[in-house]
Formats: sequence, structure tokens, C-alpha cells
Amino acid sequence: MSSTLLIFSPLIVLLIALVAASVKILREYERGVVFTLGRFTGVKGPGLILLVPMLQQMVRVDQRTQVLDVPGQDVISRDNVSVRVSAVIYFRVVGPEPSVIQVEDYRQATSELAQTTLRSVLGRHELDSMLSERDKLNSDIQNILDAQTEAWGVKVANVELKHIDLGENMVRVMARQAEAERERRAKVINAEGEEQAARKLLEAAQVLAQQPEAMQLRYLSTLTTIGSQNSSTIVFPVPLDLVSLLSARAPSRGS
Repeated sequence: MSSTLLIFSPLIVLLIALVAASVKILREYERGVVFTLGRFTGVKGPGLILLVPMLQQMVRVDQRTQVLDVPGQDVISRDNVSVRVSAVIYFRVVGPEPSVIQVEDYRQATSELAQTTLRSVLGRHELDSMLSERDKLNSDIQNILDAQTEAWGVKVANVELKHIDLGENMVRVMARQAEAERERRAKVINAEGEEQAARKLLEAAQVLAQQPEAMQLRYLSTLTTIGSQNSSTIVFPVPLDLVSLLSARAPSRGS
């Protein structure tokens, strides 16, 4: 009896090993790329998968959205400013077969492609556009990556620029530029205010010139305002026409 058990024990172990090798369970977000004697024979999953031991092999592919950090890249902008830019990429595998057959490591390949694309795209823009047009740059990089990774079965869903780091000298230059811009705007606003005030004064003068009575009322209003103040000196405005009239009637010294 013991000899029989010793004979069948290796067979039982071998049978269990074969069953374990032939039965695979794939989750909902996984797919299995199956090879038979080295040749691609199909994509299976999710659920229970049966393989022929020793003849078939399977490569698991995760189809969930993956996040890839693009390390900081040294970029020289179009206006010769050196910056360091980092980004993050969101992508997923939509084609399990090409992601295994067409590229050795789709994640590493996508990372390297993202780094070169980042330098290429940003190098065609000036620093101001890098800082103010991030959405457009994100879209341009995403479209380029998506077009090139399509052959690998990879779909690039989104690209986001994380940091644009400037050198200390450039930070000081931009601070001075921003201060100069604020001063320019303040001067423009002040000049526009003076222009509007001058226009209003001109309109008021035209109205007063058309109605002499309004000028007299204005004199009285000014006297009322001055009289309400504690002032010992009162400057009374005299109409120019009255001054001219008095000058014309005054006798000359030689007469």
C-alpha cells in the first residue's frame, strides 16, 4: 500500500501543476494575449481561461487608465530662455495585441516619447506662451503622443504640464517686467482720467458761454462756498468783459 502511494504521489503532484498552469483567471480590467508555440492566437478574458500546458503562454495586459510622470526636462524656448518643465500623462491600453507584439515595454516607450515630444513642442514657443497658454500646449502634446502611440495600442487621454521652473535671474527679470507693466497701466489710466476731466470742463465752459446768467449763478455759488470757510482772504473772480469795459472807460494819463 505504501509503495503504491509512493508511485502515485509524483503523478498527483504533476497533475496538480499542469492544472494550475492551464487555468488562469483574468479580472474585468485585464486581457490575456495568448501565444501557441510562439505564435499569436488570440486575446482572451476576462474570466476563466484554459491554456494547453507547455504549448500555450499568456501575457496579462492591464487596461485601466495609468498615470505616468514625465521627469523634468531642460527646454530652451524660442526666445532663448532656459526652463525646466515636468508633466504628467494619463493613458490606457486599448489594443492588448499590439501593446505586447509591437513594442517591448509600452510604458517605457511612452515615457521616452513623451520626454522628446515635450522638448520639441515647448522649444517652438516663447516663454510667455508657455506660461499663459498651457491648455493649448497640453492639447498639442496630447495629440502628437496619441498619434504616435496608436500603433502600440495605447490611447493617450490627457497631458498636463506640472511645473515650469525658471532660473533666479529670469524670475528677477520677470518681476521687473511686471512692475514696469503695472506702472505703464497706472500712467495710462491717469492720462485717460485727465483727458475725460478736460473734456467735461470744456463742455461745461461751452454751456456757461451760451448762458451768461449761468455764469453769474456760478459766481454766487462760489462766494457761498468761500463764505462758509474760515478764511480771511477772499478771491473774487471778475468777468473779463467787465474788465474790458472798465479799461475802455478809464481816462488816459495824458488827458
